[in-house]
Amino acid sequence: MCCGPSAIASPPPPPPVEIQWQTKTALSIFPVIPELIKTDLTYTVQAGYDPTVDPMDLNAGLADNVSVDVSSPPPPGTSKRTPHSIIIGVRKGGTRALLEMLDIHPEVAVAATEVHFFDWDENYAKGLEWYRELMPYSYPQQITVEKTPGYFTSALAPERICAMNSSIKLLLILRDPVERVISDYTQVYFNRLENHKPVQAIENLLVRNGALNIRYKAIQRSLYDIHMRNWLRHFPLDQIHIVDGNALIHDPLPELQKVELFLNLPPRIMSSNFYFNQTKGFYCIRSDGRERCLHESKGRPHPVVNNTVLQQLRSYLQEHNRTFFRLVKRTFNWQ
Repeated sequence: MCCGPSAIASPPPPPPVEIQWQTKTALSIFPVIPELIKTDLTYTVQAGYDPTVDPMDLNAGLADNVSVDVSSPPPPGTSKRTPHSIIIGVRKGGTRALLEMLDIHPEVAVAATEVHFFDWDENYAKGLEWYRELMPYSYPQQITVEKTPGYFTSALAPERICAMNSSIKLLLILRDPVERVISDYTQVYFNRLENHKPVQAIENLLVRNGALNIRYKAIQRSLYDIHMRNWLRHFPLDQIHIVDGNALIHDPLPELQKVELFLNLPPRIMSSNFYFNQTKGFYCIRSDGRERCLHESKGRPHPVVNNTVLQQLRSYLQEHNRTFFRLVKRTFNWQ
């Protein structure tokens, strides 16, 4: 089935989405838009899947900042190889945490940066050798792991990865899709603040003309069933391991043990490799005599979203969640 045509039918168009407004609140660090506050009004829009440009997105530059370190010779007996496993997404699902935690394992060599080889045409045109050169040096007993969260929502990435290696093992980390939408907004919000660009309240992006803005890219990325169908056109389900991002945050070891098993790695990651950082509010890593936490951009405060808008978003995503559960033959603790 890999790399070939799919027998999976396209999904039917979704039903209309309605918004009924209530009072809105927001954290003081996030903008409040008074004109969004409406009462006793109902709006309807016919949903569609065509993505549009997200006005909050930063301009995505190519991976020109990726450079190959030629300052020192490689360790004897090592070589650069295309990945044995790829973390394909999802954006704001916990991909960085998963990669950093896998890096604890002595038989894992991780790529230092997101390469965007399979989802950006300009990089894919540079060829497989260009991609290989961006991988780390590894020993024969090690596996190479790359992560680019944009792969999961890319229309072209599944077929391109399959063409490189039809038996590759794929890691997909997902979290509650509503939380993921808010986290997506928060990342772009702070990025724009740091770059002195204008920002908008999250309700201004989640709602357009009184209706849920299902073309907002942050919502599009949370339609897990739509993207998963594309991957299952090219890979069997047993080659895609889904990591529960919510579980990884609260208790990382059990999720990582499942990943070790999936990747045929000997169990080397232990509970002693983690400690809970009370200040940051999440687990940090202890390995090789060092302690390290994720970048300060992780764990940023989220805005308080208008409750009516939040419930409409959750309601809209519920059917997509149920379809996704059927596709992957398991359920998650998402409402």
